[in-house]
Amino acid sequence: MKDASPIALIGHYINGQITAPSGEKTQPVFNPATGAQTGEVSLASVQTVDDAVAAAKAAFPKWSNTPPIRRARLMNNFLALVREHKDDLARAITVEHGKVFTDAQGEVERGIDIIEFACGIPQLLKGDYTEQVSTGMDNWTTRQALGVVAGITPFNFPVMVPMWMFPIAIAAGNTFILKPSPTDPSASLLYAGLMQKAGFPDGVFNVVQGDKVAVDALLGNDDVKAVSFVGSTPIANYIYEVGARHGKRVQALGGAKNHMLVMPDADMNKAADALIGAAFGSAGERCMAISVALLVGDAADKLMPVLNERAETLKVKNGLELDAEMGPIVTAAARDRIKGYIDSGVEEGADLLVDGRDYTVEGHEAGYFLGGTLFDNVTPDMKIYKEEIFGPVLSCVRVSNFAEGLQLINDHEFGNGVSLFTRDGNAAREFGKQVQVGMVGVNVPIPVPMAWHGFGGWKKSLFGDMHAYGEEGVRFYTKQKSIMQRWPESISEGAEFVMPTAK
Repeated sequence: MKDASPIALIGHYINGQITAPSGEKTQPVFNPATGAQTGEVSLASVQTVDDAVAAAKAAFPKWSNTPPIRRARLMNNFLALVREHKDDLARAITVEHGKVFTDAQGEVERGIDIIEFACGIPQLLKGDYTEQVSTGMDNWTTRQALGVVAGITPFNFPVMVPMWMFPIAIAAGNTFILKPSPTDPSASLLYAGLMQKAGFPDGVFNVVQGDKVAVDALLGNDDVKAVSFVGSTPIANYIYEVGARHGKRVQALGGAKNHMLVMPDADMNKAADALIGAAFGSAGERCMAISVALLVGDAADKLMPVLNERAETLKVKNGLELDAEMGPIVTAAARDRIKGYIDSGVEEGADLLVDGRDYTVEGHEAGYFLGGTLFDNVTPDMKIYKEEIFGPVLSCVRVSNFAEGLQLINDHEFGNGVSLFTRDGNAAREFGKQVQVGMVGVNVPIPVPMAWHGFGGWKKSLFGDMHAYGEEGVRFYTKQKSIMQRWPESISEGAEFVMPTAK
């Protein structure tokens, strides 16, 4: 009998080197489709985090003084390498997160969009100039890098979400420390290697694996000037408060409870397609997943039989199988938590039409699988309506009219994404104007903005003033400086004791 394959130790990437200091705690990494342990990730100590910050700080002066066009050329090298290794990155996502391979490829593509955007940094950093704001005086503004910045990212998008952050931050002249999720850490070292191969100097991009110890070390280090975060609302709130207390710029994206309002005039087949894909894609482990369908009037009677049939026939498999529509849940603990929400829905009186709790995949009995779950007649006082489940559970709520549905959306504490399916232009216009949500789709179920528009929710879905990526991202990772200038020949004699005014 052959010995079992040795478990790979997944370390940090600091100052151009992979490192895993002896004595650090570790955490096992699993393939959620099989339940088998595939790795062991090192969890950074405070000293490891401080070492990464010191490396980034040392690299910052030279990097920030590198002309933006040269920074952009290196980013373009990185872009080409990510395209070349797209499937390698996607495979790393699938074997540690579980999402189907084609979805993982799509995740990498959306990361590529941001890298492409970051390659335009020379244009994005241009300031404003006004000649002769006063006699002999000119005024202009510039945007300058902050210094060492950090990103704390979630398990559900181990490639795309970090790429919301570090390409823009680095192209703008900052040095960067990524703290990815320890649940699926391997992809971070893959693109760290690609950054090195692209020619970025050591210390410009660093990775520290870790848990709360690493997070708190980043928040408490005075040399870290800004922190970006994506994750749950309680942690987003914590990072925002602690980061602000330490004088940092913070952008913390939190949880979601995304609704789709379906009008009676909508194309029901297309609405059903949208709901099934948006609710069960990536096993519902997306902050933009649709988890509540608000069905107006007789839309419910038209739609529920179709949703029922499609939820029952979902192809749930190992994500590496190319015909899979949904893969496993990311961890056993997450699967059990989601089962608890389904139990709660039954106990509170919702009609459970499709029950995914006991789903198994032949040959993968140890995997963390659930089937798609569908509830009807959910009410706003139920736990499955109020809380973010982050799993393949779709709750259907019947409402009498557009106004009632809109009010439910606006009353919810989360405001990340929302969708309306209709053929009525006026309804669409009013919905877009009145809905209190940051990202809105009309006949678009998952309205994730493109790279140049920026991503962010409202209410308890975002803590901070700026959205992720796009021009908002450039503003977040830079600070504005205003310069007023004149020369001795233009300066009048004598001290001036009044507020300067244009003369």
